[in-house]
Amino acid sequence: MFAASALRDRCRPLGWAVGLPGLALILGLSAAWFTPRLEAQLGAEVEAVARATATPGAEPWLRVSVEGRDLRVTGEAPDAAARDAAYRRLAAIDGVRHIVGPVGVVELASPFVWIATRGRDGVEVTGVRPAEIGASALAEQLTPAVGPGTALHDHARAALGAPPDFTEAAIYALARLRALAPGSRVMLEDMRLSIVGEAISLADDEALRTALADLPTGYGLGRVEILPAVVPDFRFVVSREPGGGLTLSGHVVSDAARVEIRTQAAQASETGQVEDRMRRARGLPPGVDAAAMARFALKLAALMQEGSVSVIDAQISLNGVALDAQAIPEIEGLLREGVPAGLSRGGVALSTRPLSPYRILLRRDGDAVTLSGHLPDADVREALLGTLRPRLFRERLIDRTRLGEGAPPDLARVLRTTATALTLLARGEARFADRAITLKGESLYPQAGRRVSDDLSAAMPPGWTAEVSVSSPDAVSAWTPERCAAALETRVTGQGLIFPPGSTTLMPAFYPLLDGIAALGKTCPTLRLAVTGHLDPSGASAAPKPVVETAVESTASLDPAKEAGKASGRVPARSSVAPAAEKASGRSNPKDKAVKVEAKPAAPPEPAPDLAQSRALAIVEYLLQAGLRPEQVAAVPAGTPRPASQGVGIAPRA
Repeated sequence: MFAASALRDRCRPLGWAVGLPGLALILGLSAAWFTPRLEAQLGAEVEAVARATATPGAEPWLRVSVEGRDLRVTGEAPDAAARDAAYRRLAAIDGVRHIVGPVGVVELASPFVWIATRGRDGVEVTGVRPAEIGASALAEQLTPAVGPGTALHDHARAALGAPPDFTEAAIYALARLRALAPGSRVMLEDMRLSIVGEAISLADDEALRTALADLPTGYGLGRVEILPAVVPDFRFVVSREPGGGLTLSGHVVSDAARVEIRTQAAQASETGQVEDRMRRARGLPPGVDAAAMARFALKLAALMQEGSVSVIDAQISLNGVALDAQAIPEIEGLLREGVPAGLSRGGVALSTRPLSPYRILLRRDGDAVTLSGHLPDADVREALLGTLRPRLFRERLIDRTRLGEGAPPDLARVLRTTATALTLLARGEARFADRAITLKGESLYPQAGRRVSDDLSAAMPPGWTAEVSVSSPDAVSAWTPERCAAALETRVTGQGLIFPPGSTTLMPAFYPLLDGIAALGKTCPTLRLAVTGHLDPSGASAAPKPVVETAVESTASLDPAKEAGKASGRVPARSSVAPAAEKASGRSNPKDKAVKVEAKPAAPPEPAPDLAQSRALAIVEYLLQAGLRPEQVAAVPAGTPRPASQGVGIAPRA
C-alpha cells in the first residue's frame, strides 16, 4: 500500500509532460486538416477581390497569394485610390491576419528602361514594363524568345511611357541575349537598344553582329560591348597570294585591331587587295601583344612572293617562296632578333624562284618621286636614277627598289622612257607587270598629256604594251571667270601672308594657301594673278640683300680657272682690287708695301634691294613650281608695295 502511494507521488510531477506529445499530435492533425481549408476559403475570397480590379478586356492588376492567414500582395494600381480600396476589401475578409507586400502605383517612366539579364537558371527582367500590357500577357509573349528550357522571371513594374512596338523590340532583344553567356544583359532605353556581355561561341558572335544590322523599325543602337568568345587554339595567319594580294585569316582580338591590321595589310600588299577572313576571338597567349604580332607577321609576309606566315601556339612559322634571294637572310635576321615578346620561332620552309610577274612602280606626287618593286641589277638602278635626277627640282627621290631575277628583256630602255614620260606629268604613277605598263596621271596641259601617250606607245619594243590614261584639269574645267575670281577671293580673304622682318623666305604656314591657289589656277586656265609684296613695320631691322634660294645644288658659278689652279697646286695671282680697298680703308699689308698700286675710282654703290618686290617674286616662283603657267601669275611692278599689316596681295589681273 505504501509502495503504490509512493509511486503515484513520484509520477504526479511528470503528468503534464506525458500529455505533451498527445497535445502536439492533436494540434498537428488539426492544422493539417484546418489550414488547407482555411487557405482555400481565403483564396476564393481574395481571388474575387483581385478579379474585381481588372478593367474590361484586361487582366487584374492586383496579384494575391495566401500563406496560412496572411496575404502577400503585389501589383501596380492605376492610382492611389484604387490601391487603398483594394487594401480595405482584403482587410475586411474574415480570417485574414496580415497583408504583406507593397502595391505600387503606375507612374510615367522617362526614360523608359527595361533590362533583361541572363543568369544560370533563367532570365531576370527588371526595370519597367508597359502598364497597358498585363504581366502574365507580356510574359506569355516574351517567354518563347528566351529559348527552350530557359525560365523568364519578370520583376519589372508597370509604368506609363512605353515606346511604340515595345513588345516586338523586347522579343528582339531577348533573342539576342540567347547568343550571350550568363551575366550578359540587354537593355531597352526608350527606343535605344544596348547590349553588354560575352559571346558564347564564334558562330554566336557572328550571328549576333549580323542581327544587329537589322533592328526593329525606329530603334537604334546604344552601348554595344560584346566580348569575343574564348577559343583554345588562337591563331593568326597572313597568306601571300600569287597575284600579290594578301589574305588574313585566323583570329583577331577586337574590331579596332581588325581595322589597324587591314590598313597595314593594304600597305604591304603589292596590289592593295586584302581579303579579310579573320574572326573575333579571345585566347591569345598571355604576354603576347596582338598589334606587335600582326605587324611582325605582315613584315615577314612582305618578304615573300607566295606562301603564308602563321602564328599558332605562340610560335611563328613561314612556308612558301621568298620574295628574292635577299629576302631569306633578311627573314632569318628578323626571326633571330625581332620576334615580339611572348612569341618564339617555329618552322621555316622557304625557297626562291624568279619573280613572276616582274613588278615595278614609279609614283610621282606633290613632293616626291618614289620607286618600288624590283630591278635586275645595280646598273639598271643607277641608270633609272640618273634619268630622274636632272628632271626633278624640289621633289625628293625615294628609292625602295630591290634586286631580283626574272626581268623581261629591254627593261632598262623601257624604264628610262617611262621615267621621262612620268616627269612630264604633274602627278601620276607607272606600273610594270612583266612587259605590260599602265601609266596614269594628270598633266597641266592637254597637249602635253596627248604627247606623253603618243610618245610612250610609240617607244614600246616588240612584245611590250603600254596603257596610258592622262587627264588635264583644263580639259574638264567649266568654271566661268566670275566663279574663278570669287573662288580666289574666298581663299585669300583673312589669310595674310606676312614675311618675317627683313626676310624673303617663304614660311611653312604659306604652303597650304599657295597650294590651294595653284590648284585653283589649274581649274581656271583663264585666271590671271597679280602678286604684290609688303613692307616691314616701321622700326623693323633693315632688310638684308635678298638671297636666291634653290633646292638644287650647283657648281656652275665656280671659277673654272680657280678650280683648275686648286687641282694643280697653283694659286691664282692676287687681284689688285683688295690692296686698293685696304688702302682706301686705312689698312695696309706689310707684304705689299713695295707694290705700287694705282688707285681706281670707286664703283657706284648698289641700289638698296626692293624688299616688297623680292617677296612678290618669291611667291610667284612658288606658284610656278606648283603648276601655274608663266602667263597666269606675275609680280606687280616695283614701287607698289603694300603695308606690312596687309601682307602679300594676290588678286586677279586683266
